[in-house]
Amino acid sequence: MRALKRYDRRGFTLVELMIVVAIIGVLAALAVYGVTRYLASAKTSEAKNTVGAISRAAAAAYDREIAASEILENGTATQASRALCDTAGAVPTDLADVANRKYQPNTAPDTDFDTGTDQEGWRCLKFSMSQPIYYQYNYTRGANTPNMPGTPPGVGAGAAGFEAGAIGDLDGDGVYSGFARGGTIFSGQLALATTVYAFNEFE
Repeated sequence: MRALKRYDRRGFTLVELMIVVAIIGVLAALAVYGVTRYLASAKTSEAKNTVGAISRAAAAAYDREIAASEILENGTATQASRALCDTAGAVPTDLADVANRKYQPNTAPDTDFDTGTDQEGWRCLKFSMSQPIYYQYNYTRGANTPNMPGTPPGVGAGAAGFEAGAIGDLDGDGVYSGFARGGTIFSGQLALATTVYAFNEFE
């Protein structure tokens, strides 16, 4: 009877406690990794969606027909033409503005996404953003996105196309991530890349 009572009052051994602490540590590490990955994925979705939107805006701008303003004589005709918008300035201009921070685009006239003309820049694309952004956004006609990390395979459109790009540094460690989508004109038709290129996605 005495031995039974002594056994009932026995506590946990040091080994048992250490096993419990180790299990809790592993679970905590997995939870931190999962949450960090989820937050990074939420931020990168901004870049993917925006690059896609810029490329669709470029396609819509190309589909708009441009005709010269002129008075035609009787019995004559004029031909409308289609052309890609010329290159837009990067927003923000300095990559340091999106290093582990958000940038609030300036919505004043002739700044950030309100620059260009009917044939050039963001005004030609009819694209703008007013919410804070994690990435620097570019639209380049006839060349790859400047400072794009990695080499986008088949994204750079060359002289007959464009590339929309996003560059960022989510954790501020100086290693940049890049996203790009291009388009090329074939026989008068603009063909967009099937997917968004991603490099160092979670950096």
